Amino acid sequence: MYEKIIENYIQTIQKEDIKKFAQQKGVELSDADLETIYFYLKNYWKNFYQGDPTVQLKELEQKLDPYVFAKLKQLYIETKNKFLS
Repeated sequence: MYEKIIENYIQTIQKEDIKKFAQQKGVELSDADLETIYFYLKNYWKNFYQGDPTVQLKELEQKLDPYVFAKLKQLYIETKNKFLS
C-alpha cells in the first residue's frame, strides 16, 4: 500500500525538499552530503523500504559527515518502525 505512495513521492522529490526536511530536524547539510543523500534516496529507496540496506548504510557512513549519518540513521530507524507497527 505505502510502496506506490513512496514511489510517487520519490519521483518528484527535489534536493531542496531534503534540505528543508533536514533543517526541520536540526541538521545542516553540506552540498556534498545533500548530493549523496539525494542520490541514495533516488536510487536505493526500495531497498531501504523493503530490503536490507546494510551495504548502503555502510557506504553512507563513509561518505557523510558523522553527525549527519548518525541523524539520518536515527530518522530512518524511527520511520521504518512507524511503518512496521
